[in-house]
Amino acid sequence: MTHLDIEIKRLKEEAVEMFELVTSQVRKARTSLLSFDKDMASEVTFNEKRVNALELKIDKDCENIFALMNPVAIDLRFVLAVLKMNSNLERIGDIADGIARYVSQSQTPFDKDLLEVTRLSEMFDIAIQMLADSMTSFESEDTKLARGVFKKDDMLDEINGNANSVIEVYIKNHPDKILQSLHIISSIRKLERTGDQVKNVAEEIIFFIEAKVLKHVSSEKKGG
Repeated sequence: MTHLDIEIKRLKEEAVEMFELVTSQVRKARTSLLSFDKDMASEVTFNEKRVNALELKIDKDCENIFALMNPVAIDLRFVLAVLKMNSNLERIGDIADGIARYVSQSQTPFDKDLLEVTRLSEMFDIAIQMLADSMTSFESEDTKLARGVFKKDDMLDEINGNANSVIEVYIKNHPDKILQSLHIISSIRKLERTGDQVKNVAEEIIFFIEAKVLKHVSSEKKGG
């Protein structure tokens, strides 16, 4: 095994660690919001520092490989992909922290009817599954699994698209829950952006394995 092979292997391990950490953050944000667990919300905010530190470490390692080892072909695509994925995953960590902060700022648990009609729990589950599928596709170099992420993102878009009208009806019937409603609509927007970030990750995985650039390609063609 060459020195480059060793560094590529180490970088892959770090990227998987980032996947696992960020997925854990989203899971904990879900639990904190749905169960109104302020301790869990605080844990998410505390762990945001770990996400940021790992992002910097991965960035530095990518830069060192570029500067010292001159990777080519699939090795070059791999390092480029990890560099971009790293940024996407860090942003998902930011999103999880943002959702957790709504819990920390709230005085009362979120209304279960509000959570149900907005399908927030479903959005969390889809986003978490997208992250899990992306990580598995990255580890096993399975582009079919990566392509499945695009269809799941369409589901997040659909829930997000219906959110305004659903929240409007809810507020009319519960005028005392406006602040809660604003926090939930903001969480929905954040989860929709999470889907976009995971979709970007899936595109990078396909780029590294197949040398195909899917940016600006329609979702139907990406899934093909």
